[in-house]
Amino acid sequence: MLDIEVIEDPAAAEASLDPIRTRILQELVEPASATQLAAKVGLPRQKVNYHLKALERHGLVELVEERRKGNVTERVLRATAASYLISPVALASVAPDPRRFSDRFSAFWLLSLASRTVQEMGKLIAGAAVAKKKLASFAIDGEITFRSAAERAAFAEELGVAVTKLVDKYHDGGATAVASGARRHRLVVVLHPALKATALKNPSPQASPEQSAEKDQSND
Repeated sequence: MLDIEVIEDPAAAEASLDPIRTRILQELVEPASATQLAAKVGLPRQKVNYHLKALERHGLVELVEERRKGNVTERVLRATAASYLISPVALASVAPDPRRFSDRFSAFWLLSLASRTVQEMGKLIAGAAVAKKKLASFAIDGEITFRSAAERAAFAEELGVAVTKLVDKYHDGGATAVASGARRHRLVVVLHPALKATALKNPSPQASPEQSAEKDQSND
């Protein structure tokens, strides 16, 4: 079982978004039969079986074992991953393209880069699982409090200079390096306002994205 599986197939994405099937996937972190699941989710076994077949058809659950119970063969299944993430590939025709936004201060470019990261990491994780190899990756996550917008801008400028120096120091983009076994790596650095705790606990359905953005900007 994978820790995270990235769903690329649109039909599989649609199947996973059904509330009942989402609950079933959650329960199937541990192997269970349709009968056991029916008791947990409060649905008839026949209805659970219907949803299980749909999930299995899209590769979201897998057979663990078949066991005989009287005259019936009971199938025990489990989810293929502990959690799932839908790749932008599932919405390929409308997925954001980083090439459309080349402004490093653009929030839309940040989202496009994040979208590409999900897409590429999904493929890399799947490939590493098939090859039974560990995937080399690195990430940093933290929060910084700035006293002013000017201080934030100064930090961003210094960070950009520091990253550029590191890239210049270690990067070898020559064809000879690649031919000799060197491998290209993707580097993405982002900085954005953190959501307020009150917004996370009590999201307001009345506030539009534009109003939220204006409120955030007013705090600079």
